[in-house]
Amino acid sequence: MCQYLFGEVTSNEQTTSKLVVQESLVETILRMEVLNSQHGIVAGSMENSKNKEETKMSEVLNVEEIFGSKVFTLGKMRERLPKSVYKEVKKIIDHGGELSLATADVVAKAMKDWAVENGATHYTHWFQPLTGITAEKHDAFVTHPDESGKMIMEFSGKELIKGEPDASSFPSGGLRATFEARGYTAWDITSPAFLKEDATGVILCIPTAFCSYKGEALDKKTPLLRSMEAVSTQALRIVRLFGNTGATKVVASVGPEQEYFLVDRDKYLKREDLIFAGRTLFGAPAPKGQELEDHYFGTIRERIGSFMKDLNIELWKLGVTAKTQHNEVAPAQHELAPIYETANIAVDHNQLVMETMKKVAGRHGMTCLLHEKPFAGVNGSGKHNNWSLGTDNGVNLLDPGDTPNENIQFLLVLACILKAVDTHADLLRQSASDVGNDHRLGANEAPPAIISVFLGEQLEDVVKQLVETGDATHSIQGGKLLTGVSTLPDLDKDATDRNRTSPFAFTGNKFEFRMVGSADSIASPNTTLNAIVAEAFCEAADILEKADDFDIAVHDLIKKYLTEHQRIIFNGNGYSEEWVEEAARRGLPNIKSMVEASETLTTEKSIKLFEKFGIFTKAELESREEVLYETYSKTINIEALTMVDMAKKQYIPAVMGYTRTLADTVLAVKSAGADATVQTTVLKSISEKLAEAQAAETALEDKLAEAAGIEDPKKLAFFYKDVVHTAMDDLRTPVDELEMMVDKKVWPVPAYGDLIFEV
Repeated sequence: MCQYLFGEVTSNEQTTSKLVVQESLVETILRMEVLNSQHGIVAGSMENSKNKEETKMSEVLNVEEIFGSKVFTLGKMRERLPKSVYKEVKKIIDHGGELSLATADVVAKAMKDWAVENGATHYTHWFQPLTGITAEKHDAFVTHPDESGKMIMEFSGKELIKGEPDASSFPSGGLRATFEARGYTAWDITSPAFLKEDATGVILCIPTAFCSYKGEALDKKTPLLRSMEAVSTQALRIVRLFGNTGATKVVASVGPEQEYFLVDRDKYLKREDLIFAGRTLFGAPAPKGQELEDHYFGTIRERIGSFMKDLNIELWKLGVTAKTQHNEVAPAQHELAPIYETANIAVDHNQLVMETMKKVAGRHGMTCLLHEKPFAGVNGSGKHNNWSLGTDNGVNLLDPGDTPNENIQFLLVLACILKAVDTHADLLRQSASDVGNDHRLGANEAPPAIISVFLGEQLEDVVKQLVETGDATHSIQGGKLLTGVSTLPDLDKDATDRNRTSPFAFTGNKFEFRMVGSADSIASPNTTLNAIVAEAFCEAADILEKADDFDIAVHDLIKKYLTEHQRIIFNGNGYSEEWVEEAARRGLPNIKSMVEASETLTTEKSIKLFEKFGIFTKAELESREEVLYETYSKTINIEALTMVDMAKKQYIPAVMGYTRTLADTVLAVKSAGADATVQTTVLKSISEKLAEAQAAETALEDKLAEAAGIEDPKKLAFFYKDVVHTAMDDLRTPVDELEMMVDKKVWPVPAYGDLIFEV
């Protein structure tokens, strides 16, 4: 089944999780401590003594013990499987292949026994459809009772390997009709099974791919696995040219940095726009925003710290290598970053990170907002995708070494990546497109919508030498950074600075793709990255494998690629207007919206690329383009309807009530013989803005009615982008102005200040 879905999928480097034990008493005590602090439990002297002891015990929480305790790791397989079965499983994980049904039965029983021992009653094939979130259908381990009425819990190899969910109920872009229900899920053996525990109980989750009855990919994982195989195959050709015969695969590794907002749950529930759209559709700026830059890396407040502590514990149990946490730029904004993992595992884990953030936030009386732009006027959230390539015998292909000018393999890899990014800048831009990200890209808070590559001074200088002279004779070195303080050490200085305005930046031994949206799956950008780099490697290998003199050929090819694609290199300020003009002069695409980006999937160039490596068929690409149009239209439609609902049922009635109060005040002041100029002026100004809001609301409804008559998905998406979205802005403007004029006591929803500073 795996082969049917993916071809001969090369397995990925297995994460080296340590052997773990079940949840300890320490964790229970820690959870009690958190709950006690939340509810403000007051204790007597004996209770205080007990709490002190519990606090002391919580401090010795052993991460090594809890890490991976909810994951069916290779270590657990080794303990529970017969030696021969374990070897077969490990071989398939390392080199690809398909389990025999007999072996699958043994693995399934061991997995079920472990899960049941840990409280599981159900299992699910956990997959990632084109909704961008995960999907699961729970099946109990129960069987039909025997004649004595005894129930036996069973789980077969067939059930482990393959599932059959309803494929018609997920986005397919026309690949599936409503009446064509059958779809298949297939176990991704390279991504370990894990346990999820919530109000439904303990569920054994088996990471899978998802395809249609005819074999088309209906998910985000299948193309990712195909792309990983493609880049591994072509990268191996490159390393073989340099004498590395020990490597058997090249692994794409990813470390996604996850940004998010936390708001108070009670305040969240008073905002219809946050509930339905995930972002504020109305809202005047608070008197203070992020201008003092006092939130970034600032002291983490206790309520947030308690959330982060609980989040870390949950993620560590799931085998997620959560490492870095801090306050981000905007108030109420934070970030979590893991350690690098094999790409498909990193994708799985990032989905778990987002899901767990929401779950844990609820426990702490908060809501986690993953939308790219939940609040206007402050920084939105992204997800920096740190990507690298390494052989299974320990060679990082993106490590330049101390003297990159002499590292020919690195220079060839670099030249190929520059070629790939320049050739397919439009596809790379598309891979980071979603509805919310349109609010960030190009807005001086995130990378511009124009794709460019930051190399830093050292590599830019090496490239310049090669392009201008044909030889790179030296590399800029970092030297020492003198602190000027006798008690502080002098620091080793890097050879180059970093650039936070670049969408695709080299950061020492990896590339950081900074355009990805915070709510989006990282599967798509990594599928695209793997695919375009595989193509560049393939073309380079085709040339070099036939060369009579390899040294001369590789030198000439590096110079050729760097010369032809140096336009993609830009180390300056990506936020500047000068760069927009310069990029246009260079001929670099500036694709400003998701709708425009979606068109790039089905160009002749894109179809040729993806079909060459078996990552997407033409039909799959066309279906994905249609899904993107539908997603955009539906999302904007929901937002527009929410705005209409809030305007008609909350804002306009609240302001009308306030004007009535003002009118009574005007009459009262006048009847008392006093000057009512101020009251009259305020009443007139508010009434004018109210009329403006009413007219804008009516206009928005008219545009929505017009949209309902457009059948073509592409035309409809562009209509929502160009017409409906403009009408939404026209409604927001007077309502936000009214918020600044109307008494806060009568305003129907929590303001920005309430949401981002009171948490």
